[in-house]
Amino acid sequence: MAVFVGSFIPFFVESVIPSLRSAVQQTFPDIVVPEAQTFEDMFNTLIAQRKFNMLLLSLFGVLGVVIAAVGIYGVMAFVVDQRTTEFGIRMALGARRGGIVGMVLRRAALYVGTGLVVGMGIAIGMSTIVKSFLFNVAPTEPLVYIAIAVLLIAVALVAALVPALRGSRVDPIVALRSS
Repeated sequence: MAVFVGSFIPFFVESVIPSLRSAVQQTFPDIVVPEAQTFEDMFNTLIAQRKFNMLLLSLFGVLGVVIAAVGIYGVMAFVVDQRTTEFGIRMALGARRGGIVGMVLRRAALYVGTGLVVGMGIAIGMSTIVKSFLFNVAPTEPLVYIAIAVLLIAVALVAALVPALRGSRVDPIVALRSS
């Protein structure tokens, strides 16, 4: 019932406005009656710019995560390609695939950890700039920084997993011949 009433009220208000306007103009012909707006329309007009800014910032954030994932994938693919011979020798000497994957992922974690430390330092230093965009969130909210760090670590490990698996599938004979 509440849904019906909630959807019926704006329709009712919009259908009554023209008759109210004509009644006021007939009673007081000298008064200019402004366009009527519902509170919801006024509120949406007031927050439209902030909504657009937040949408734009969100899109930039998603784009940044995608660029970071592609960059990490590219760097790790290059590192794995450069170390193919080493992986072949290690596997010929008895290294397991899991050990090779772990070695590549540890290297990726080192790169990502260094980037997070530097990036978080810069983000905390520049937090006063974004303060005007925030609502009910402090610019140095620890939970936000932790969530971002966890997200970036997860994205980085997934991006590094593909080259790591490729490096662990190196055939030792092929790797030794190509060196």
